[in-house]
Amino acid sequence: MIRCGKKSKILAAVLAAGIILSMQGMTAFAGSTGVGAVKSAQTGPGVAAQNDSQTGQPEGQTVQPEGQNGQTGQAEGQTVQPEIQTGQPEGQAGQPEGQTGQAEGQTAQPEGQVAQPEGQAVQPEGQEQSAQPVPGQEPLQVNYSAFILQQGWSAVTADNNLCSAPVNSWVTAVKANLIHIPDGTQVGIRYQVNLSGTGWLSWAEDGAETGGTEGVMPLESIRMELTGSGAAAYDLYYKVLQNGAWTDWAANGASAGQEGAGLRVDGIRASITAKGAGIPADPVVSHGIDPSRPMIALTFDDGPKTSVTSRILDSLQANGGRATFFMLGSNVNANAGVIRRMADQGCEVANHTHDHKYLTKIGAEGIVSQVGSTNQKIQAVCGVSPVLMRPPGGYIDGASLNVLGSMGMPAIMWSIDTRDWQHRNAQRTIDTVLSQVKDGDIILMHDIYSTTADAAVVLIPELTARGYQLVTVSELAAYRGGIVPGHKYSQFRP
Repeated sequence: MIRCGKKSKILAAVLAAGIILSMQGMTAFAGSTGVGAVKSAQTGPGVAAQNDSQTGQPEGQTVQPEGQNGQTGQAEGQTVQPEIQTGQPEGQAGQPEGQTGQAEGQTAQPEGQVAQPEGQAVQPEGQEQSAQPVPGQEPLQVNYSAFILQQGWSAVTADNNLCSAPVNSWVTAVKANLIHIPDGTQVGIRYQVNLSGTGWLSWAEDGAETGGTEGVMPLESIRMELTGSGAAAYDLYYKVLQNGAWTDWAANGASAGQEGAGLRVDGIRASITAKGAGIPADPVVSHGIDPSRPMIALTFDDGPKTSVTSRILDSLQANGGRATFFMLGSNVNANAGVIRRMADQGCEVANHTHDHKYLTKIGAEGIVSQVGSTNQKIQAVCGVSPVLMRPPGGYIDGASLNVLGSMGMPAIMWSIDTRDWQHRNAQRTIDTVLSQVKDGDIILMHDIYSTTADAAVVLIPELTARGYQLVTVSELAAYRGGIVPGHKYSQFRP
């Protein structure tokens, strides 16, 4: 009987171990099929297919009008616009008291920068604290979109990038989802919005919409947090554009934005970091840009013209630089190959209207037609739709700025005008740039003249040797305070 009792105990122990191992196996299986199992980078809200390339169209070269006052970015005889905005780093605007408080007993964050929800649970001892990165695998990221009044859903915005409404519009709804979810990790996202006149709505999860897409009432505040057992390995940060300034970062379920004060949400930015890594850094745009070093933006108008533009791209490629090309829609189809090369090299494709029309003379419908058709043509040939626009001749006023703002675009002017279109002298263009260039400049040239290419192939290596990083306008703006649709910019100083 004693021996039999010992065998029974041994058998019971073996059976218990088998049950435990089976439960662990089911847990692992659940991790591969539950929240976070889908991890394709193509699952963000609003992902759309690109258009096919269009057929050829003859070039339409247009000469820049004489007498333009390029140094100030203002056309002669035009009503002076408000001071050009040069952008300030995000998060510097003051916040109402109590918005940036840290929950008691929580891991400390930089003072005044992050709001954390009270009562956040402490991770149980012995539980896995962080997801180890797999070599070559993208980190967990959040994608998000905003429903913009009178415009609809924005394009998908990537982790740590700005999603903002045009001037005189605002955000009425949001949706978000995760990409690059690590294998075996159970993690999702949920988010809650405070809709003006209604209050806090129910939480939405993993790509579902929340807010008021059928109405006009703006959001006043948002909350976001990660869900699932894998959430403990990450922090989710977010901020909103409100009252003309970005709020401080909020995190992990805290509120971003002031509710009940008559303020609206005009933009959203969100990012995921490893647990305890601190607030997200400003986005590294591309190409190893060093924010502490001088940078300038070379810009070229009225093209492209393949024979000229290709020489400029050759020099940029040889020297590790990029430029921004404000092109005419009438020139796009006949020069599709060089436009695709621009995009492939990391240069920025931008809009200069379809037929070099002065915005101040064509009215709102004309602006929408000229700018909209050019955006469509450019996207059709290279897969990228421009986000920047330069008014032909520099002619811009409040009414045309408002129309551009409604289209989600700013007006990009310049701080150095080479007047290459007028004198067509390569050495004079070179001398103008090198005698005036400073950190943050936007330099105006035209890639339809061979003399401009002659100047560019000298300027590009020389400016690089002098320590300037040759970046796109959007890259320059990203490190110098950002760009708001419906405003104009001629430089981005440090």
